[in-house]
Amino acid sequence: MTFKILSELTSAKQLRDLDDQQQTALAAEIREALLTIVSDRSAHFASNLGVVELCIALHSVFDFSRDRLIWDTGHQIYPHKLVTGRFPEFQSIRQRGGLMGYPNPAESEYDLFVTGHAGSSVSTVLGMKTADDLLFRGEDRKSVAVIGDGALPSGIVFEAMNNAAGLNKDLLVILNDNKMGICPRVGGIASYLDKARVAPFYSGMKRDVSWLLNKVPVVGEPVEHMLGQFKEAVKTFFHGGMLFEEMGFRYIGPVDGHDIKSLKRYMAMVKDVKGPVLLHVFTDKGHGFEPAVKDPVKFHTPAPFCRDENNEIVPAKSSGGLSYTTVVADAIHEKMQHDDRVCVLTAAMCAGNDLGRIRAEFPDRFFDTGICEGHAVAFAGGMAKSGMRPIVDIYSTFLQRSFDQIFQEVALQNLPVLFCLDRAGLCGPDGPTHHGVFDNSYMRIFPNMVVMAPGDQLDVAPMIEFALAIDSPTSIRYPKTKVDSIKREIAPVELGKAEVISWGEDGNVLACGTMMPRAVEAAALLQKEGLDVGVVNARFVKPVDEAVIQKAIQTGFVITIEENALMGGFGSAVLEAANRLGEPTDRIKVLAIPDEFVEHGDRDELLADLSLDANGICAAARSLAGKTSNESAGVA
Repeated sequence: MTFKILSELTSAKQLRDLDDQQQTALAAEIREALLTIVSDRSAHFASNLGVVELCIALHSVFDFSRDRLIWDTGHQIYPHKLVTGRFPEFQSIRQRGGLMGYPNPAESEYDLFVTGHAGSSVSTVLGMKTADDLLFRGEDRKSVAVIGDGALPSGIVFEAMNNAAGLNKDLLVILNDNKMGICPRVGGIASYLDKARVAPFYSGMKRDVSWLLNKVPVVGEPVEHMLGQFKEAVKTFFHGGMLFEEMGFRYIGPVDGHDIKSLKRYMAMVKDVKGPVLLHVFTDKGHGFEPAVKDPVKFHTPAPFCRDENNEIVPAKSSGGLSYTTVVADAIHEKMQHDDRVCVLTAAMCAGNDLGRIRAEFPDRFFDTGICEGHAVAFAGGMAKSGMRPIVDIYSTFLQRSFDQIFQEVALQNLPVLFCLDRAGLCGPDGPTHHGVFDNSYMRIFPNMVVMAPGDQLDVAPMIEFALAIDSPTSIRYPKTKVDSIKREIAPVELGKAEVISWGEDGNVLACGTMMPRAVEAAALLQKEGLDVGVVNARFVKPVDEAVIQKAIQTGFVITIEENALMGGFGSAVLEAANRLGEPTDRIKVLAIPDEFVEHGDRDELLADLSLDANGICAAARSLAGKTSNESAGVA
């Protein structure tokens, strides 16, 4: 397909010069461009297909070079990038050095925040609107937030809407209702929106009806009863908007989100309405590509695929091998078969955490709270208090949203909640919003918390067995990657005990989590150069094995390595232990994520850039041993 219109777009302002037919053709070009991306890499797909017409309509009615637009969540940003002049670079998206798969202010003036987590759009756009009103008096800058129905139940959304109504700001919230988050939406708000979808079009009539009814004189109980019934009938008829109207928003909708002409008409209508407005738009996730419409979960971030000559979907390539996500899910499934106290909670990440089999086989012990991470953790605390053994299965980056509940409702109460932290470490093409590089640091600060990291696949099931047997909160972190297995006699998992793979006479690498196989590889390379370096599988970030740390320091140099932020992580714990033991720290080298946000790219490439691979370990060992790479090369 030739991209006749897209190739000529250098600014979103050009959309206003296109007629309806041309804009429909543009929508087709955008969808074809999206298909070219998923042919060779994993990328967010169905969510972007669903907002093509919405994106075109928004940029046709508003001027977002000065008006404000926040996409929540930002993984639906691809059409926006295409119409804002980034088509020439589009094939680089989610690749190292290329476009980010989320909004990125460094790329364009049309991107305002790097939005990788859900729920914050209304807050941030309200903040921008309030600041604009103060700083640009007399300039009417419009402010728009696009939020999905999956993100709507997030507590911060209602906090923001409550504040917006109180400030009575001219704010447009577009509710993109596609019956989905990443998985099908859940909860009471989902049921409410299902009813709103079949309600007749409603344009903020509730206030006008209430005003009229309140003017009717009350002349006795029968009339009062009649008026009450009439009010309830009006509310029932116009069910779709009542929740938002009661919160102080003028509700308009629902509107077909795939009819560009209709969308533009309604956006033009609400553009100058005073006060906060919610425009309810319903869309189909995956619209325009039938397989994605039928299975939006599979096609949310599908494995690379292409179409054959019969237009059938065929895998573009297969990475093969088990992932840590699947190995953890299998271990949890095994425990649930034998212990009725074990239950699983997730925050809209059933598919991402590979929990489908658990949801199907143990529906009474599986709980999806939606995108409400704080609630999920407090909910788990309540279950643990009553005798259950809850597992909160969640991405590391999303667990950060429940920091206070980890503190107050779990750690402070010393409750046996197990946190399984998927996507810990670098998440490759998802970039800085999704890199889970802070959990070692923020989990180990809590009293009572036990923090673990499996060195390879063989550690996973024993760690989960151990965590479910102790009476304290625990966390287990693991990366978004295929599993490794190091052949050895497996040492049992014991609280605070490391597993010594080998002792070295020159020095030792204390490896945290899945850095252990890289340490083994580095030790083998160094052995050929004449350096005898041992490897320790730390297993525990808290409590650390002080006996092993002390012996390692007394033996030779020590290298710690982890896929976590430098500050406050495993390396910091080792240095703290050395200080407590009165041991010198001058020959301890900490390898970790530096104090910066790491951009997107292939995980192995990023680890190499950060010296968190075998070559990085070797370089650190040579330096500590007083050898340069050239000298070492001569020894090999």
